[in-house]
Amino acid sequence: MAKRDYYEVLGVPREASDEDIKKAYRKLAVKYHPDKNPGDKAAEEKFKELGEAYEAISDPQKRAAYNQYGHAAFDARARAGAGRAGGFHDPFEIFREAFGNAGRGGGGSIFDEIFGQGNGGSEPGGPQRGSDLRYDLELGFEEAALGCEREISITKLDTCDTCHGSGAEAGSGKKTCTHCGGRGQVVMARGIFSIAQTCPRCEGAGRVIEKPCRTCRGQGRREHTSKVKLRIPAGVNVGSRLRSPGNGEAGTQGGPPGDLYVVLHVKAHDIFEREDDHLICEVPISFVQAALGAELEIPTLTGKAHINLPAGTQNGAVFRLKGHGVKNVQGHGTGDLLARVAVEVPTHLNHSQKAKLEEFAQLCDSAVNPRSQGFFEKAKAFFTRG
Repeated sequence: MAKRDYYEVLGVPREASDEDIKKAYRKLAVKYHPDKNPGDKAAEEKFKELGEAYEAISDPQKRAAYNQYGHAAFDARARAGAGRAGGFHDPFEIFREAFGNAGRGGGGSIFDEIFGQGNGGSEPGGPQRGSDLRYDLELGFEEAALGCEREISITKLDTCDTCHGSGAEAGSGKKTCTHCGGRGQVVMARGIFSIAQTCPRCEGAGRVIEKPCRTCRGQGRREHTSKVKLRIPAGVNVGSRLRSPGNGEAGTQGGPPGDLYVVLHVKAHDIFEREDDHLICEVPISFVQAALGAELEIPTLTGKAHINLPAGTQNGAVFRLKGHGVKNVQGHGTGDLLARVAVEVPTHLNHSQKAKLEEFAQLCDSAVNPRSQGFFEKAKAFFTRG
């Protein structure tokens, strides 16, 4: 089935700002989060689709590529190297796919040779940087707000611990490639043209291994599961991405390793909602507390705090507690806690309680409930005019 347009997935127009895209993603990610939809496969797939769309168009370079080439900007790269993350699509990848691997024999394509981009633009057979990797990590609400340390396990191509990346058995080495005579390239005639291509046997190195390592079969790398410790800074949110340098896949021919990109997902909280660096908490209060005033003890992320309700507090009133929100991830201060009160109407009253309320109602006048009195006076005038 064809992929949906990423802007359609997030429900934003193509000209949407980065902030609008981020807000749309956060809202939908909370709605379709697996914790809120246990056992709902459709919601789980929707959540994954949202993550893929946000990853693509939240990055300016990737968004530019997507706007120009559509899904092809990423599909070609994904097929060429599964597990790569954080990279930028090379537009020539589309043309390489169109021409296929005819006549390559394991070497670069025609476009690679013409534009000098064989083996990712590096010298054929030379050191190659390892692929970047992506890891999706789910955090608790408080872990994201306060920061934490987590240890994750990733399976990746790591340097072979038997041959230490050389690809050769101990005591063995490399010899000149007989196919290309050590040049790393072979010349192929195509009509009136003669084109030099990377040697398919030595892959441009000009030398081949005499006795390949039995552990990695001459590759110099093998699949290995390793643990990585991560320090999650306080204030991260849904969609935040952390870079762990050097924890991607190992390079080849002595090349450096890639990086690991950790994309964060945050669970919903039972009490708090987050809006940027502010926290919102709805606090239920009784009719009596609202009418007479009271001192309330409310929760914060780090303990307890107190607010004083003045007599006559109305439903929906908001009390701000400075500095009790979330620390800004870039160090720009700390948000506030906004406590919004919700007045509960008594239910299941007994006879005595009903009698007291009826007595209270008879004692009320316009001074007690000025807003309701004003409303009904206006309503009466509205219906009787004319």
